Amino acid sequence: MCRWFAYLSTTEPCLLEDVLILPDHAIAKQVHDRFLPYLFHYEPDEDHKSTKKEMSLRNSPYNLDGLGLVWYTNARSDFRACQGPRPVSYKILRQPQTDPVFQSLCAGTAAHAVFAHIRAASGATAITTYNNHPFTFGRHAFMHNGVVAHFADIKRAMALALSAGAHDLVKGTTDSELLAALFFTYLEEGRGANAWEAAHPLEDLKRCLERAISTVLALQRDAMARAGKPVEASSLNIAVTDGEQLLAIRFRNHATEHPPSLYLSTRAGVALNTKYPGHPDVAGADNGAGNFRAEEEHGDHVIVASEPTTYREEDWELIPKNQCIMVGRDMVIKRGPVEVQF
Repeated sequence: MCRWFAYLSTTEPCLLEDVLILPDHAIAKQVHDRFLPYLFHYEPDEDHKSTKKEMSLRNSPYNLDGLGLVWYTNARSDFRACQGPRPVSYKILRQPQTDPVFQSLCAGTAAHAVFAHIRAASGATAITTYNNHPFTFGRHAFMHNGVVAHFADIKRAMALALSAGAHDLVKGTTDSELLAALFFTYLEEGRGANAWEAAHPLEDLKRCLERAISTVLALQRDAMARAGKPVEASSLNIAVTDGEQLLAIRFRNHATEHPPSLYLSTRAGVALNTKYPGHPDVAGADNGAGNFRAEEEHGDHVIVASEPTTYREEDWELIPKNQCIMVGRDMVIKRGPVEVQF
């Protein structure tokens, strides 16, 4: 499965290099390595060997099919009649540590909101930059880790459910992008053509995402009923941001099987910031900058990631199955169930 990383702070910008490249287990290094603390669930109807196989299936060690990066900047609002930060995208098909443009961008860019995603193609869709996450619709960005089961059987029905505007923005062939377009179709309803350019309450984003998931599950049930086959479960670890808020879910519609891993941290970003004296790459020296801050001087931040990017397990928690994380502009974290019937 793919891996993704989301960073949000209203007061503490991060240097992209500090969070995406330099950490011991940065997402740029997760193309061929896994670190999965706390992931020791055992299904009641399976033995430990079967469970290990199931966990490995949804956390595969190879993510070689492209990288996508979105960071938010106020540059456009400084020159155009729009408010708030807007996303900037960069996507490549090579491994991130071998791409000089990615390295340069990360070394020279700071942002309050960052999405990064490395892809493991399912085999049913092409390896192309159009299929790399995150997907942007107006000021919003969307990324997914997992799989929409029976996609070949329902993708036409999913496409027919899209608004004209959402359909026009679909450039790739993945289940993830069609799911994103369905979510943004529902976000557009009743809000007009500029819905994707506006900020919305997190509760509205959550309802639209739950509705999109419910639609997909209903289409799967109908398709498999016609084919006389059982319905397989879908894994839907999803993150959505408008550059100032964050919605993330860890979801699988199965009574016992778990989704891919997903972790939350409100502490790791401090240790990753090179303005922090404990940063491993500066070893307590200020490199002449003289701008170190004590831990308590750093602003609030939230990281949600498929895997911890540092090996300090105490800074991370595993998000429970079928839970939603919502982070508002006040950086307060709200949690709740993903309210989808299956």
